[in-house]
Amino acid sequence: MSDVTIKTRENGPLLVSGPITLCDHLGNKYDLTGKENVALCRCGATQKRPFCDGSHKTCGFQAAEIVPTSAPL
Repeated sequence: MSDVTIKTRENGPLLVSGPITLCDHLGNKYDLTGKENVALCRCGATQKRPFCDGSHKTCGFQAAEIVPTSAPL
């Protein structure tokens, strides 16, 4: 089974790599044929929801979370 990796980008989207199925709230599947990587919006300003369109660069979105080293999630 292949692994799925989700990475946060500083002040940017979530980058999802690996074989995934992405569905809307009704269970309809997005067509991700041929896509090995998907960028999902975190800023809320994209016009291509749920996908990133680069709007985070101009809307002032800031998020630079890092994994805590001393406490569990």
